[in-house]
Amino acid sequence: MKNDTPHTDPSEHDEAADDAVIGVALKWSLVVLGGGGLMAAAAVFWFTAPPPAPEIIEQKLVVPTIRERPPVEIPSVPFTDVTTSAGIEFVHENGAAGEKLLPETMGGGCGFVDVDNDGDADIVLVNGCRWPWDETSQRDAATPALYLNDGTGQFSDATAGSGLDVTFYGTGLAAGDIDGDGLTDLFIASVGQDRLFRNLGGGRFEEITAAAGVAGDEGDWGSSCGFFDYDRDGDLDLFVCNYVVWNRDIDRSQNFQLIGGGRAYGRPQNFGGSFPKLYRNEGNGTFADVSAESGIQVLNPATNVPVAKSLGVTFDDFDADGWLDVVVSNDTVQNFLFRNKQDGTFEEVGRLAGIAFDIQGNARGAMGIDVACFRNDADRGIVIGNFANEMTALYVSRGSGVQFKDDAIANGLGPQTRLELTFGVLFADIDLDGRLDVVAANGHLEEEINRVQKTQFYEQPPRLYFNCGSDQATEFMPVDVDKTGEDFAKPMVGRSLATADIDGDGDLDLLFTSSGGAPRLLRNDQTLGHHWLRIQLVDEGANHEGIGATVTLDRDGVTHTRRINPTRGYQSQSELPVTFGLGDSTDTGRVLITWPDGTVTEHEGLDPNQLHTLRRNP
Repeated sequence: MKNDTPHTDPSEHDEAADDAVIGVALKWSLVVLGGGGLMAAAAVFWFTAPPPAPEIIEQKLVVPTIRERPPVEIPSVPFTDVTTSAGIEFVHENGAAGEKLLPETMGGGCGFVDVDNDGDADIVLVNGCRWPWDETSQRDAATPALYLNDGTGQFSDATAGSGLDVTFYGTGLAAGDIDGDGLTDLFIASVGQDRLFRNLGGGRFEEITAAAGVAGDEGDWGSSCGFFDYDRDGDLDLFVCNYVVWNRDIDRSQNFQLIGGGRAYGRPQNFGGSFPKLYRNEGNGTFADVSAESGIQVLNPATNVPVAKSLGVTFDDFDADGWLDVVVSNDTVQNFLFRNKQDGTFEEVGRLAGIAFDIQGNARGAMGIDVACFRNDADRGIVIGNFANEMTALYVSRGSGVQFKDDAIANGLGPQTRLELTFGVLFADIDLDGRLDVVAANGHLEEEINRVQKTQFYEQPPRLYFNCGSDQATEFMPVDVDKTGEDFAKPMVGRSLATADIDGDGDLDLLFTSSGGAPRLLRNDQTLGHHWLRIQLVDEGANHEGIGATVTLDRDGVTHTRRINPTRGYQSQSELPVTFGLGDSTDTGRVLITWPDGTVTEHEGLDPNQLHTLRRNP
């Protein structure tokens, strides 16, 4: 039988089988490669694709809530110039006779002091004199002046025969009972040796400078000064600021010139610094000069010369340790804060405390100074008057402590004070609303300053800055002339400034001095109907006036604090009684007195609208 199947080679059969396998493999490879490509493309797309747009959810716009502030209404606090009608006929003698010597620009101090112990504020006015080389120096020799208050704000000139009627170039005033006899004694700083007058009673004084050991050096130029108990031994010690190293030859040799010609008054930068002095009361009518060992003599580390050019001083317990510290304003160099170390010495911490310079780190032309708890809490404010075109400083601590920040711009005081040349500054509740306002004495050094600077004038108006409260964006606002009256706002060559209730009506009256001119006694004639409480202390021992004590009024959850400290302002002394404005309320709350030795006494139920004399042991 014949086989019809074609014959094939085995090798050909194998090759065909291999081709089939390869074809299948190739197809699957292409499938795998295609799938891998798709997966790679998907991965690339996954990792590089932009994220999906978020879902848009419409939100309702919420407008920020603006804090509601109570409206600010500047009160009407008119003042009346009663200088002449009250019997004050004093004119300051600055000695100016054409040579333009620097002391002629600084003015004389003033004070409200109860020198005759009849319960009202008498007036002491410090005077300069003609220079000894002036041919007219022996005619109509100028002296300090004493005016006694009859209790109603009328004054009689008691200078003649008082013992104060001596001629010297006086500057600053300090008042305090140095011997514990119940009578307030007077210290007057000077160009040259200083003077101490012991009160004999009846408006009479005797000079005891040499015996007491507080004359200083013949070449000193004293300025502000004050009594305080720095060592807590119960009697009053004495701090005296000295300005610069000065004499006629140094001044004249520098040939200071105004722009456009003519001699000018010199700049403090051209005179050397000078140490302040601290005198410790020895309790026997004498004082020991402890300036060197107490730590108040600050040297320039680069030149080893005195740094201080001091014009203002006041006292407070900044670190709440019960010991009084000292704060000093310096002209064109750093301010000082002397922290009491409780061992008879001080540590100067002005830089660390933040009060040495302005916010740019520059020293200013600092003059007058005051300190107070002006926000009715633990915050303290140090206000310092500065030179023209420099803002008044307001260094504020946050609570009790020695760390300060200049808040003058933030609270509105700084921008309002830039143009004036400010000497005296004080905290005072002028409208009796319970908040401390700021009063400033202004005036330039150069009579012809307007010829050089069109924005400056020799005579400048005093200023009152109303305390609107810390809840306001602008904490201090200037009070315009329509609220203070023309008598207050009339320009003058203002220098020192003091405050007291001269007529017993409860509100605070003002005394300004003028360099080379008459002072201005301004009676506070506000009729706002606000109530008030006035406190005067009588302590035991040598410091019977309670200088250094604090009086705290607690009412309605608010704490009002005042310190018994007459050394405030510039070369001046204010009255010892402290005033609390009560506003529309008659609630006098609780009064706490922290005496200088730390003892605390409490008083409640005091009648409003009265002066209360409180004793440690009634």
